Amino acid sequence: MKSTHNYEYGIVSLRMALGVMFLAHGLLKLFVFTPTGTAGFFGSLGLPAFLGPLTMSLEILGGVGLIVGYYSRWIVVALLPVLLGSILFVHGSNGWGFANEGGGWEYSAFLIIASIAQFFFGDGSFSVRQLFGNHQEPKKAAAAS
Repeated sequence: MKSTHNYEYGIVSLRMALGVMFLAHGLLKLFVFTPTGTAGFFGSLGLPAFLGPLTMSLEILGGVGLIVGYYSRWIVVALLPVLLGSILFVHGSNGWGFANEGGGWEYSAFLIIASIAQFFFGDGSFSVRQLFGNHQEPKKAAAAS
């Protein structure tokens, strides 16, 4: 016998894990590296320096949004460029293994796949949108009228 609760627990577990990971990375940039240091790092990569604080903000806001379950599928879409950028500009040349010097790209690649899975799942149960009755997709809500 299948339990939809197990399915929903899986969705919320993935959503929370991604949310905590993004939030932790954003807060690391904010409190340890600082916005100025983060901007400097992005500049050292040949990227516009403003992308550092922008990335930091996206990670913090996106992490909180995922944790509470607020438009999760669109949050992960907005964060995919961050993960792709971490491969293209930071970890890609370090090889596959994250244990390699400078960290390889395996972790970022895994997070991309997990984010794509979250996109297909959406908010799931135990989300702010479900709590306030706004968890249906527009087509489903329109069909229910």
